[in-house]
Amino acid sequence: MSLNRRDFLRWGTVGSALFIAPFSVPQPAWALSPQIPRFRQPFRRLSELKPVRSDTTTDYYEIRAQKARVDILPGTKTEIWGYNGLFPGPIVRQQGGKRSEGGRQSVVRFINQLGQDDRGDDIEIVTHLHGMASLPQYDGFAEDLIPRDYFKDYIYPNDRAATIWYHDRTIDKTARNVYRGLAGMYIVEDRVERDLPLPKGSYDVPSILQDAFFAPDGRMVFDDRGQRSLYGDVALINGVPWPRMEVANRKYRFRLLNASGSRAYNLALSRDERRLTLGETLVVIGSDGGLLGEPVEVKTPYQVLEIGMAERYEVMIDFSRYPVGSSVYLKNIGFTGSIDTDNRIHTLMRFDVVREEPDDSAIPETLRPVERLSPNNAVRTRTFRFARNFNSWVINNHEWNADFVMANPNAGDVEIWELVNPGSGWFHPVHIHLIDMQMLDRNGLAPRPYERGWKDVFHVGEFETVRIIGKFGTRDGQYINGKFMMHCHNLVHEDHSMMTVFEVGVNGTDPRSAPALPISEMQPL
Repeated sequence: MSLNRRDFLRWGTVGSALFIAPFSVPQPAWALSPQIPRFRQPFRRLSELKPVRSDTTTDYYEIRAQKARVDILPGTKTEIWGYNGLFPGPIVRQQGGKRSEGGRQSVVRFINQLGQDDRGDDIEIVTHLHGMASLPQYDGFAEDLIPRDYFKDYIYPNDRAATIWYHDRTIDKTARNVYRGLAGMYIVEDRVERDLPLPKGSYDVPSILQDAFFAPDGRMVFDDRGQRSLYGDVALINGVPWPRMEVANRKYRFRLLNASGSRAYNLALSRDERRLTLGETLVVIGSDGGLLGEPVEVKTPYQVLEIGMAERYEVMIDFSRYPVGSSVYLKNIGFTGSIDTDNRIHTLMRFDVVREEPDDSAIPETLRPVERLSPNNAVRTRTFRFARNFNSWVINNHEWNADFVMANPNAGDVEIWELVNPGSGWFHPVHIHLIDMQMLDRNGLAPRPYERGWKDVFHVGEFETVRIIGKFGTRDGQYINGKFMMHCHNLVHEDHSMMTVFEVGVNGTDPRSAPALPISEMQPL
């Protein structure tokens, strides 16, 4: 499926508004990172974490949140807060699906050894596996803290195949902690996906998009612009600024995760660093909840792939279209509905086609059937307004309250949720924990073709109403009751109250019922 020019202009993702921010915020004098040559540093593949042990049903992993000094900018060291001291953290790659079909469970131990921050305060963490249908006590509730020198074991069912990620969720500190490095990718595959002729092995490339400010001595500088947004002027992919990747003239699969604090990206390919070239194609095959029903072509110059914070999209790039010796750029095209006018992030990386190789992969016409949920089956509709209220970001005019339940669907209910952004100057990528949902429409218009799969993050733009539909509280035919979170994934917004609680059913497990324990009590997994 491809997108035509009429659809593209109808969505408003390109046009005069693409290049004009609603208003700008002056940057302080320090807010220019040291300028470094682009496309000099090689693309870095993420480290893959191996289990410390395995049994017949479960793989056991151990991840330590630690400070480390790493190479990001040439010639300097940067202190990061990383999982196992890495920036970004290591990949967990799991075999998912039903137990009868070889699916495996994970137990992941997160150990907090971060010590104190620059002010001398103990650093607390929370871990949320974003995209996993975890039980409440393992979901990373914002106040389910792992204090300094404590640990917690999280149990994950891996019940469906998707590209998901783990990151910090600490109340009021998520933006800072993720920005400093507490983010990593978690990939679940099943038999259906492995049997498809998609690129595998070294041709399956997880890629994490971030941005950051750096002081001249290499320190990361955190500035949330008066509790509004967190932007950097250095583009990072897998922790490398403006990398170059050597590729063969064949098809690759890229698993893209936007782990930036406040920046969305409009992605497109180009053969020219300075402008768009005609006919360059990204083929989207997956979104937050796994593979789409069918591939979707996104072609320049009238189409881009918009990826908001915390969204994941899987794309295929066929480098056989380019001769050996040529280069292709991954571009970020202009304004994305945020207070962001920085053109230094308009080119992200370069691909150099350096060799010929055989290619036994293909892009199937059908990927994985997506059963559409019918609005006729919805038992109710709820409306949630995401807005600015003086110094807080609120939902339905409520600030965060861990004991206030804003919605209480029954287990098994199908509901329509209306996500409303009544203002301008920012958008809200809204994340609903526990379940995947489907987009019905945006301001009454059909969703973009690549948004029609299962998703857990929904981009709600300026003056937009996005309607989504989902079935609550079921997994493999069993009901899940308990309290879960919904929030904006602009990390600055969620840190300043744009979060709420919904509860599935009644008498469910409390999300704080499995508290962290001191490291002194830790036994081997």
